[in-house]
Amino acid sequence: MKKAGLLLSMACLVSFCSTDRQKSDAYGNFEAVEYIVSAEGQGTLTDFLPKEGITGKAGSYAGCIDTTQLFLKKQQLMTQKKGLTARRKAVNAQLDVLQAQKNNLLLEKTRVEKLLEGNAATPKQLDDIKGNIEVLDKQAASVSLQRESLAVENDALDVQIAQVNEQIDKSLIRYPVTGTVLEKYVEKSELVFPGKPLFKIASLDTLFLRVYIDGSQLPALRLNQNAEVVVDAEDGGLKKLSGRVCWIASQAEFTPKTIQTRKERVNLVYAVKISVPNDGSLKIGMPGEAVFFSREK
Repeated sequence: MKKAGLLLSMACLVSFCSTDRQKSDAYGNFEAVEYIVSAEGQGTLTDFLPKEGITGKAGSYAGCIDTTQLFLKKQQLMTQKKGLTARRKAVNAQLDVLQAQKNNLLLEKTRVEKLLEGNAATPKQLDDIKGNIEVLDKQAASVSLQRESLAVENDALDVQIAQVNEQIDKSLIRYPVTGTVLEKYVEKSELVFPGKPLFKIASLDTLFLRVYIDGSQLPALRLNQNAEVVVDAEDGGLKKLSGRVCWIASQAEFTPKTIQTRKERVNLVYAVKISVPNDGSLKIGMPGEAVFFSREK
């Protein structure tokens, strides 16, 4: 009798647990927003800090691609800019000289005009002065064009220097978000090129349980709706967490192929994401269950 009673109790316990699990409205796995950081420059990795499992802070230094050639190019451009500055000073000095000569001729022109009124000078003298003034104006216009050309050349150098600075900045590798490095694809001293993946990182503070519901459940589900998430606990029982519906698919899809039975695979379902604060026990890929509706429903 005792043995029969024990078997009955165990059967009730199994039945209760099975019934409790059947009350979940959807099932799925946890995932995170993953970022794959790729190289933006080309060269050898002179430094590379990411390792699986370490935490990086958003915007902080993660590594560097060799910038020697870029530095030398910038130095060359800066030298050209210094030479250009010297040429511009020379042109400005030349314009000052021409202006001084013109001022002297203008004074001479005024004096000759007064002498001409008293018949103390000839018209030819006045014409010669006017001709010299016109020559100086043309020379000044030519030098001004040189100054404008130098200004354009200076602007072009500034653009090239800005481009090199941008390339140098892109040679510095930074963490895009605060999170944990999941995978790294390269090692220090390797040659990389633009677009080559370097490492994968994700914030694990909040994970997302992706589950699937059928069309009959969809009308009762709302964005930002609270949800109860159930996961396996360390003691073999169940652990309940609070979550929030943050995304509902707008189109139906066939049940994912992880469902092996043909009957289940042909059903149309809607994907739903539930954001769940991570207390450290949740892992990417970990299975979970979701309860959206009350027990009465």
